[in-house]
Amino acid sequence: MTAEAVIHGTVISTYTRIVQIACEEAGLAHRTVATAAQSPENRHPFGKVPVVDLDGLELYESVSVAQYIDNAHNSGGLQPRDPARRAVMDRWIAVANTYLFPLFERGLVMPWVMHRYSGFPLDRETIDRSLPAISRALAFCEAEIQQNGGWDLTSFDLADVFLYPMLRSVELTPQGEAGLAQCPALASWMQELHDRPSIAATRWPGEEGEQS
Repeated sequence: MTAEAVIHGTVISTYTRIVQIACEEAGLAHRTVATAAQSPENRHPFGKVPVVDLDGLELYESVSVAQYIDNAHNSGGLQPRDPARRAVMDRWIAVANTYLFPLFERGLVMPWVMHRYSGFPLDRETIDRSLPAISRALAFCEAEIQQNGGWDLTSFDLADVFLYPMLRSVELTPQGEAGLAQCPALASWMQELHDRPSIAATRWPGEEGEQS
């Protein structure tokens, strides 16, 4: 029987897309079952998404899920064998999850999501309060990508899988688009990945019609 990953998560979700990209890179069949984070149907013990059914396992926490998919179905192709390069990859995944995602999501992305898709008034106060920190975070990423020791631009690995959806969600807001326009190396990296098959196959509904 051909393996299939059943991804239980919200459709427009950074972490659902991360798992989808990992599946695409592995050539692994997958389907997403729309599941709200705090719904009774969600089996994550802390109410997060996604939860993934694969190979008879119930998987959650996206780092663990992505690593399992890559190890079990892609021969570890998204994880460098060299310890130093692996440490850089792991560091960027940690930076993305611990610092970038909470800042971007709460301060910019969610206010726009709630405005565009739920009809709430745009929370400009939250956005304005968050923009200085978001600008500093983008500047940090820009400086790192321009020097040795930034994420490895010679190959596509799990750091890219995590970073791209986070930064793409920022780019889909007017303020984020303006901020990324001031980060040429970062913008170039994103443009290079834009048409990668795994990225193109997992675009969010309406993504190409949003601010970009």
